[in-house]
Amino acid sequence: MDASIPGLGTLVNTVAVAAGALLGMGAGHRFSERTRTIVTDCLGLVTLLMAALSAMSVTSPALAADVGASAPVLIVLGSLVLGGVVGSALRIEDRLEGLAGTVRDAVAARLRRRRTATGSAATTTAPRARTTGMTAAGATAAQPVDRATPPVADDTAVDTADDTDDGTAAEARERFIEGWLTATLLFCVGPLTILGSINDGLGRGIDQLAVKSALDFFASIAFASTFGVGVLASAVSVLVVQGGLTLVGMLLGAVMPESQIMALTATGGLLLVGIAFRLLDVKHIRVGDLLPALVVAPLLTAAVAAFH
Repeated sequence: MDASIPGLGTLVNTVAVAAGALLGMGAGHRFSERTRTIVTDCLGLVTLLMAALSAMSVTSPALAADVGASAPVLIVLGSLVLGGVVGSALRIEDRLEGLAGTVRDAVAARLRRRRTATGSAATTTAPRARTTGMTAAGATAAQPVDRATPPVADDTAVDTADDTDDGTAAEARERFIEGWLTATLLFCVGPLTILGSINDGLGRGIDQLAVKSALDFFASIAFASTFGVGVLASAVSVLVVQGGLTLVGMLLGAVMPESQIMALTATGGLLLVGIAFRLLDVKHIRVGDLLPALVVAPLLTAAVAAFH
């Protein structure tokens, strides 16, 4: 297959994330709660390391040459503040959570319907089991059913079951959202994402995205063992984000100036710090509301460079 075909690198990266997530989900049930906690802490520490490496782009000579030696840190600060104001006004994190919750609920409803259909089929093939007077758990084996007296519903038991189901659903929903948002930001923010996708769109090869795919594959295994199907959903995010950047490269026929890429990468590195803090339970930073900073950073860099 010709590696110069635009979009091939994004496709490889998407498949790598999906494959790693499936492997992680398959192995996740073998991990104890203590192991899951340790894995999450390790992910937080590694994310912090990646964040530090990305944030160091603020010292790039190309960025300093375009905007001045003292401006890069101010550009990152301005990008975060302006992006945070816009993001909080638009309630981006709430909307992301709502979208992720909707996707998860749709998947859960589909699975429930499938289980119900499977259970109904099993009941149809074994009708005699209902006449033995046995409960589902087998606790009252060989005890006849008194059809003259209708069973009295135990409201307390029903309420408790409902509360338990609601609590489990809420926990699963939060786990899905956290996994999707965390994996999406980790896989879609960084110099390899931007440069690799644009170069892929220009037909210059997929070397950078091939390296990123290998890294994302192993990271998605670790993430999926902790967060589950939310990490698998992040493969769609990779396809959309990197596919969009690839399309930009195809349409524009040129890449952004290196100074703008470095400013965006440094800003993205600080967003990864926020993700790392969430993974490590240091502070729950609303990273979703800061996402517009990734758009503001190159624009602000271009504005400052124009007056430098």
